Amino acid sequence: MKRLFCGLYAPVFAVGFIGMALWLAVQPGWALVWLVPLFALAVAVSFAAEAWAPYEPCWNRAQGDRRRDALHALVNEALNALGLLALPALVALLAIDGVWPHGWALGWQLLLAIVVADCGITLAHYASHRSAWLWRLHAVHHSVQRLYGFNGLMKHPLHQAVEASAGLLPLLVLGIPLPVATLLAFAIAIQLLLQHSNVDMRLGPLRWVFAWAPVHRFHHMKYGRAGDVNFGLFFNLWDWLLGTVFYTRDYAIKQGDLGIGSRPDFPDDYLGQLLDPLNPGPSGKEPAVPAALRH
Repeated sequence: MKRLFCGLYAPVFAVGFIGMALWLAVQPGWALVWLVPLFALAVAVSFAAEAWAPYEPCWNRAQGDRRRDALHALVNEALNALGLLALPALVALLAIDGVWPHGWALGWQLLLAIVVADCGITLAHYASHRSAWLWRLHAVHHSVQRLYGFNGLMKHPLHQAVEASAGLLPLLVLGIPLPVATLLAFAIAIQLLLQHSNVDMRLGPLRWVFAWAPVHRFHHMKYGRAGDVNFGLFFNLWDWLLGTVFYTRDYAIKQGDLGIGSRPDFPDDYLGQLLDPLNPGPSGKEPAVPAALRH
């Protein structure tokens, strides 16, 4: 039973919650606020699944990070909501009239938005591992010592703004409608829950297509450039094109493999993480890459 659950969890979670959001969006009197309780349910399901079928049981135990992670999630999701409020004005200012395929079914419009945003966000993510000043902002996300659903929402707000701009600007030029942008924001939140989940997912060949937790865990390795893999948010397509896709059964990511190896004393409180890019601490020696990863 548990093995079947682990095999079905990710696709059912993604299709189920994004499908429910699409269904809500076509109901009379639909409003953005309806997605708030739906996302709360998704978080509850994510935590329950992690408790029942964990990949690494010790990652389910708080490490003095619950308050900090909750603050990251609340601030970043509030900023997302403010961005949606500004969207109609931005579209009116930047859009090229007649480009967006308004005649498509809502689901196909959402898929188009996901693909376009995924490309932009992935490239911004890739650049954040190449640019020193972007890395200072992005390092907050990589400082985690355990992976569970909420980690996807743990970002420096300025870095979230960088990624959001890279993903949304092409869609603004195309003239994305507000309902589609709202559903896109919800889909991204659902994907982040799956990408950083502590559920022991068994993806089979889907691991080569979707950037879910078993693939993304390798991106959070603390061993320097060894973690410069699997940058995609939704799909691994962009990593195939960048030459950065990586997965192996020969190494299981466990407690002690995560974080920033050269900065083991990275601030672990919310305010400290917000201020760290202004005056980052000294970098030490990178830990050695485990033999099973050297190929």
